[in-house]
Amino acid sequence: MSNPAVSQVAADSTRAAPTYTISELAREFDLTTRAIRFYEDCGLLSPDRDGPNGRNRVYTHRDRTRLKLTLRGKRLGLSLAEVKELVDMYESPRDTVPQLKKFLVVLAAHREQLEQQMADLQVTLDEVRAHEKESRRLLAQAENERKKSA
Repeated sequence: MSNPAVSQVAADSTRAAPTYTISELAREFDLTTRAIRFYEDCGLLSPDRDGPNGRNRVYTHRDRTRLKLTLRGKRLGLSLAEVKELVDMYESPRDTVPQLKKFLVVLAAHREQLEQQMADLQVTLDEVRAHEKESRRLLAQAENERKKSA
């Protein structure tokens, strides 16, 4: 008599790892297929090829993870070169200390850049407020002079 649990484990071990089409990834991550091909051109993704003349891209779980990390890096404001360097590091040996140190350096530089942009924006906002205040003063002065001459 065969054990159903053992049969299920055997069946699970023979199943292939999940794969994805370019359209499936585009839909899942709300991207265009063109954007995914661009990430492929940048070396961030490397799908297998299938079908006649290798026309169909077959993305693995690894590609899906790399795409997810790429989008996360973009949200943080990292360049694609920085994202690629970091993602490639995570596929290297198991020692994560160098990856984490590099990630901290990249994040610190990015934070400094954002803080500088924020300071620049604050200066610009202060200038806008000063111009608004001066314009209101001049408008009130002109309206008062107009009333006096009327």
